[in-house]
Amino acid sequence: MKHIPRKRFGQNFLTDDTVLYNIIRVIDPQPKDTMVEIGPGLAAMTRLLLEGVEQMHVVELDRDLVERLKKNFDSKRLIIHSADALQFDFSCIPVPAGSKLRVVGNLPYNISSPLLFHLAEMAPHVQDQHFMLQKEVVERMVAEPGSKTYGRLSVMLQWRYHMELMFVVPPTAFDPPPRVDSAIVRMIPLPNPLPCDQAKLEQVVLKAFSQRRKVIRNCLSGMFTESDLLEASVDPQARPEIIPLEQYVALANRL
Repeated sequence: MKHIPRKRFGQNFLTDDTVLYNIIRVIDPQPKDTMVEIGPGLAAMTRLLLEGVEQMHVVELDRDLVERLKKNFDSKRLIIHSADALQFDFSCIPVPAGSKLRVVGNLPYNISSPLLFHLAEMAPHVQDQHFMLQKEVVERMVAEPGSKTYGRLSVMLQWRYHMELMFVVPPTAFDPPPRVDSAIVRMIPLPNPLPCDQAKLEQVVLKAFSQRRKVIRNCLSGMFTESDLLEASVDPQARPEIIPLEQYVALANRL
């Protein structure tokens, strides 16, 4: 029975075989990997990943798709978690001593940012992440200071990860086709992120980019004095989008 994609779950199923094989090549699954796929959907990528790993986990919210997965796969090889990835505790997936989790998925565009922040809490226990996302979101993730796309997402994720846009995927690769281009991003957790309290960094960055046309002194008024900014090597006249990650971390550490 054909599954009708559900708009409320942001379902766009990848159907292009060439794109699928290119994604698998980039991920490079190994037999002993502890792999978890978020939103396996119709299992196009799941099947290919299972050719390379002995066992894997999937997190799927749509109950109809969960039943389909149960019918089509050996429960010893595919462990299914019927759950919302935004609430799912990824630390419950058992990982052998000395290894880390590998996370993959074609993420629903409507929850991509909150899901990335949720996963960031698991960064020390993750080997790498490969995601299909809206191209515009990936460009924001990897943006450098001074670019128009540099912002809150750039700073918060670059504090935790080394990230790289691997390749772009056109709408024609999906059913139904989305209205935008997609892209594959590789995210590798940094072994030693700059020491900082995540909540404080989030507080500073959120306030800084809430008025990105203003200079940073005005954006952060009430939080820092001009002398505070200067002591953190921040030019009070600079706009938020030109300030590098290191300076945002220095400000967060002053809170």
